[in-house]
Amino acid sequence: MKKALLAMAVAASATALAGAAQAEVKVGFLGGFTGGIESLTPPIHDGARLAVEQVNAQGGILGGQTLVMPTGDTTCSDASAASNAADRMVNTERVTAIVGALCTGATIAAANNAGIPGGVVMVSPASTAPAVSELDDNDLVFRTVPSDAFQGEMLAKLVLDKGISEVAVTYVNNDYGRGLADAFTSTFEAEGGTVAANLAHEDNRADYRSELGSLSATGTEALVVLAYADTSGQTIMRQAYESGMFTQYIGADGMVGDSLVEAIGADVLEGMIATRPGSPDIPGAELFEAMATEAGIDPSAVFAAQAYDAAFLLALAIEQNGSAEREGLSQALRSVASAPGEVILPGEWEKAVELIAQGVEINYEGASGSHEFDENGDVPGVVVEMTVEGGRFVTKGFLDL
Repeated sequence: MKKALLAMAVAASATALAGAAQAEVKVGFLGGFTGGIESLTPPIHDGARLAVEQVNAQGGILGGQTLVMPTGDTTCSDASAASNAADRMVNTERVTAIVGALCTGATIAAANNAGIPGGVVMVSPASTAPAVSELDDNDLVFRTVPSDAFQGEMLAKLVLDKGISEVAVTYVNNDYGRGLADAFTSTFEAEGGTVAANLAHEDNRADYRSELGSLSATGTEALVVLAYADTSGQTIMRQAYESGMFTQYIGADGMVGDSLVEAIGADVLEGMIATRPGSPDIPGAELFEAMATEAGIDPSAVFAAQAYDAAFLLALAIEQNGSAEREGLSQALRSVASAPGEVILPGEWEKAVELIAQGVEINYEGASGSHEFDENGDVPGVVVEMTVEGGRFVTKGFLDL
């Protein structure tokens, strides 16, 4: 009798544990919590986490299960770290999908070494390099942010529109830096500008004075830095200022962080010109601004809205797919992100679940815009003008040059 009771107890415990395991659906988050964008990553993660919290507050996913988001650190620039973090997500955490990675090199490494072999859908809210479009990914890698082929073009036109016709350019020597620099320089020169120097640099070095000497020898006063706010970009700008080089600084999304201004000095960077992907003036953006503000998140933080959309879209796709299995998720993602369908706005999880249960098609219109994914998993988008004013980056408006 005791043996029988013990066996029943063990069986009951096993059933309870299995039920607990089944009660969670995992969507991982891969970000650069250390390294070149460590000051930019927390608000991006917060944006994704806000979507998770809303799902759980409105009844959960797949019939009341809890959506959870384990995290992994890619360091942004270390391909091995990115691969290892992705491998843990895919093979140990057994996530259904992944938000991320953020830096392009990390996304490519994570996808090629773990995500694609594991059949895991990845949606990056921040990997902007054109190289992402070229992945042989079995329709598994998407992004909620436009390609740098567009941002580089817009940055070049903005600089020319400001009356700056000659620049020196330095870019971090990786997929992100090269792709952005190529788009910028080709447009800048095609539109009549002069790129006096165009130099790659390696990230995470302590001294860039040699490169700066070559760049400043051209005599131009404007320096374009296409790098990261917490590593090479910050060091280059600091050493340029300390050496009395250049009077105008220009950057793109990887440089848009108030940590950069705090590190170098508000008076030094006052008037710095930059661009970043933004959110159009749509109902979803207004809703996200209100929800993020209430949650203590800066709604204007770089890629926070895109991260929210990535997480919310993946949750919708899992619900649409009807299970936490990986198979079929990319098709479900395309379905919930595209017209036709009943429009779902940020925060409308409960409404979406009811419609899906009724067999009604839905179309998510997000915090950062429409996400009509093309054949490469790319989306159209908008680019906004940023400048440093009063010790911080501020948005000046949408670019349509």
